[in-house]
Order: sequence, then structure tokens, then C-alpha cells
Amino acid sequence: MDQKVQAAVEHFAALVEAQLARNERIKATKDFVDYEHLDKIVIGVCGGDGIGPIITNEAARVLKHLLADEVAAGRVEFKQIDGLTIENRAAVGKAIPDDVLAELKKCHVILKGPTTTPRAGDPWPNIESANVAMRKELDLFANVRPVKVPSEGIDWTFFRENTEGAYTLGSCGVNVDDEVAFDFVVTTTEGTERIARLAFDYAKKNHKDRVSIVTKANIVKTTDGKFLKLCQNIAKEYPDISTDDWYIDIMTAKLIDQKRRRDFKVFVLPNLYGDIITDEAAEFQGGVGTAGSANIGKRYAMFEAIHGSAPRMIKEGRGKYADPCSMLRAAVLLLSHIGFQAQADKLDRALDVCMYEEKKLTITGRDTGCTCEEFGNYVMDTVASL
Repeated sequence: MDQKVQAAVEHFAALVEAQLARNERIKATKDFVDYEHLDKIVIGVCGGDGIGPIITNEAARVLKHLLADEVAAGRVEFKQIDGLTIENRAAVGKAIPDDVLAELKKCHVILKGPTTTPRAGDPWPNIESANVAMRKELDLFANVRPVKVPSEGIDWTFFRENTEGAYTLGSCGVNVDDEVAFDFVVTTTEGTERIARLAFDYAKKNHKDRVSIVTKANIVKTTDGKFLKLCQNIAKEYPDISTDDWYIDIMTAKLIDQKRRRDFKVFVLPNLYGDIITDEAAEFQGGVGTAGSANIGKRYAMFEAIHGSAPRMIKEGRGKYADPCSMLRAAVLLLSHIGFQAQADKLDRALDVCMYEEKKLTITGRDTGCTCEEFGNYVMDTVASL
């Protein structure tokens, strides 16, 4: 066998062995954390890069305001976690430094700011995305992204598989030679069934009568085909919910079809497609700066904005004008996840008032609008008035 082919085969064999071991690990974790019966819920606050610490700390300030009684009673504790900056990650050559990961694992849920992922031409080494690494390390298999625009009849919830697909091995491709390169996609039965069941459970509990499965199974026949078939099998357990399936290309078109988009309710889809389509969907409610997301696992959960770290804002000295709405929306999801639904509903309603209805203050990202802190104060004042 040619030497370069042999090297590629050995590389692939190591990946297969690692994924087989991961598959056994995820099958071994059976139950979700019961937050209601915990003596104390530990919320980690991890700022990240660029504008990340600014908007994350503002969201944490609002959370502490809403949970002041629980903090005073010792039922909730906030834990500040630093060290997830690109400088620190580059210095140790890891997506998540070991000491930071150890601190993250001491928390039940994490409020995490945007992080920088190196690109070609950047001054940083080619380390893995901190987001991808965190999702794998904490097994945060479900990325849940809601999008709601009542005036347009839009009420969507996306369940994006978070730990498999095209992203989990995104930094593990192989250049066979200067002309041929491979990347890899992985789909497992356990990984697909648990995201599908979470999506259908959500639909049932929230009285949503439709779940749409999105793949490219007509072309990517093995992995996407497996994902589609397994989701369809789970759908049989929920006979009261209508299930359909779409290819990702036509789904991106149907989301902008005013006649059809009102029909969609809940989506379940692999990692790459979910990343793309949820950014498109977020544009309907004002852009990615308005959207938060939940990353749910059985032991841990992480809540974040869906946009990047905006290093140019920091370089230009505009960081204090960063828009915290994405992180505040993530805080709504966090509150709901740990069982404080009344507080989640209040914050959600306050954000609707501040962002879309009253709009007494406007975030522009520049000194033509209010600061991040001023908007946070506006939200807290609005919560108090509800």
C-alpha cells in the first residue's frame, strides 16, 4: 500500500476507535439531572472572548437580580470562570484549558459568552472550536434555538444535534497529499435517538403538533439516511404529532415562504444544517444578536448567544455598546431549564417589551445608542414593573 494511503488509513482507524468508545460512553448515561431535588444549583459564568465577557456579565447581573432570593437562601450559587480567552487557549494549545474544564465540570449549568475560533490567516494556532470541544466534553448533545415573531405567525424551535455530524470531527480531517483532503461525518444510533426523543418530548409537552426532520438523505445516504430513519422510528412513539421530512436546501427556501413558514413548529436536524438554518431563522426576529440558545445534556447544560465574539468592536473601543439581548435570551432558557419558570417568563416578557414594543433605549453597537449596562438596567426596571 502506498505510504500516504497507509497514513490516511491509520488516521481513519484511530478516529473509528475513538468514536466507538464515545458511543459506549454516551449509552452509559441514562438519566437527566433533577434540578428540583438538588440542594444547590451552581451556575457558572464564563465570559469567553471579545465582547463575550461584557454581554455575559450583564446577563449574569440580570440573572442574579431575578434569583436574589434563591442566592440569599443558598439554593443557587454563581461561579465566575475565567481563562477561556483565545490568548489562554492558544498558549496551552487546547480548545479548553484543563483548569478551565475542571471548573466547568463543578457547575450544573453554564452561561457562556462567545469565543473566537481561529481561521486560516489568523495569528492563532489551529485549535478546535471551544464551543465544539465543550459540547463534546460535557456531552451537550442538544442545541435548542427558539425563534418567535408573533406578528409573522412564526413560532419555531430547532433541535440541532450537537455532538455528531460534520462538526464533531471537524478538526480531525486528513490531507492525503497536497491535492486530496478528507473530512469525516459520524452518526450513531444513540446520538440520533436521544435528540429525536428530546424534540418530540418538547413538542408533546408544549402542545406543538408538528415535528419536521431536516437532512440531505437523498445525497448523503449513509449518515443522513440513518439520522432520518431513526427519527422516523422515534416519531412512531408519538402518534398525535404530525411528522414530515425535508431536505435542507428546500427547507431554507420554505422558511422565507410566507404561505408555508407559519406551518412549521419544531425541527430536528444534524449539526451542520442546524447551524446554518438557525442563523437564517434568527434574521426574522432581528438577527443573530437577538437569539440565544441552550446546549442540553443529561448531566450538564450550557447557555450562550449564537453569534461570534466581535473582536473588531473591542479593537475599536466599542465594547461597552455591545448588545446583550442574545445572552439575555439565553438567560431565559437557563431559568426555564433549572425550574424557575416564573422568572423565565418575566424576563422573556420584559425583553419583548424592551426590544420590540416600548423600545425606550436602542442598542446600535456605537455611541449613537445606549450601553450594554444601560440596556440591562432597562430590562430589570421593566421586570420590576410587570
